[in-house]
Amino acid sequence: MAASTILKLIAILSLLNVSFASRATPNSLVEDTQTQLLKYHKGALLHGRISVNLIWYGKFTPSQRAIVADFITSLSPSSPPQSQPSVAAWWKTTEKYYHIASSKKSSLSLHLNKQILDDSYSIGKSLTENHLVDLASKGEQMNAINVVLTASDVAVDGFCQNRCGSHGSKSSAVKGKNQKFAYIWVGNSVTQCAGYCAWPFHQPIYGPQSPPLIAPNNDVGVDGMVINLSALLAGTATNPFGNGFYQGTADAPLEASTACPGVYAKGAYPGYAGDLLVEKTSGASYNALGANGRKYILPAIYDPSTSKCSTLV
Repeated sequence: MAASTILKLIAILSLLNVSFASRATPNSLVEDTQTQLLKYHKGALLHGRISVNLIWYGKFTPSQRAIVADFITSLSPSSPPQSQPSVAAWWKTTEKYYHIASSKKSSLSLHLNKQILDDSYSIGKSLTENHLVDLASKGEQMNAINVVLTASDVAVDGFCQNRCGSHGSKSSAVKGKNQKFAYIWVGNSVTQCAGYCAWPFHQPIYGPQSPPLIAPNNDVGVDGMVINLSALLAGTATNPFGNGFYQGTADAPLEASTACPGVYAKGAYPGYAGDLLVEKTSGASYNALGANGRKYILPAIYDPSTSKCSTLV
């Protein structure tokens, strides 16, 4: 592949957003970026017990909300243990970044906390980055990741043009002390750009063409949101404030998952997500098992101990 083409493709994958990172997922690529270890820039990682608060903006059904809520719950080891390959096992790869960042024992534990519903479109159906931050501020103000999820009829600056979601952080005053919380935004692309933000569950907009996969929860838009949310969660944990682990420049970084674009299982190549598991009855593809019998497709995470993209299957 020509150097100019590689640079162009990396640029597409890491398009600039006023937050620290965006989730742009051109399905036509399986970029070989894993030869270079993500550099640690000496900043803080998220650690300790962190609440995940979901802010639902626009119309979502209870079943759609349950798909995402069950995914967040699945990130933590459960008793009895989840069946394998599990969402918790996928998330465990992020622990390796903590081993590099500190000689002291440090870990991150995520738990589902509040779910806030705004189905009346209180600030309209066309949102700016500032609107997203305002919505994220409805969640907890410290020790938190506040996740804004926008419905399929909500337009967001840059959505479907150069990003499928983003993450960043915001400072806030809590009991007279300056605190920070992390936030994530992910949009439902099903009616706007499913071929861009919900691949491999939809025919790709460009690049090598292959039949779309059946979504594991039978919801192309929300199953696509889970893929983007999971990638952004990995980036948020390991690069929450823009000075953690990333590759490239701080304003356009490749992070723990976005460094492995288009890879969901072994054998992945441009236009092919990899050799995923298939549910016999429904024909749905998946690579991770979660709470309440859920199945998901989750993206590869860059493994700093092997300098390779790590998949569950």
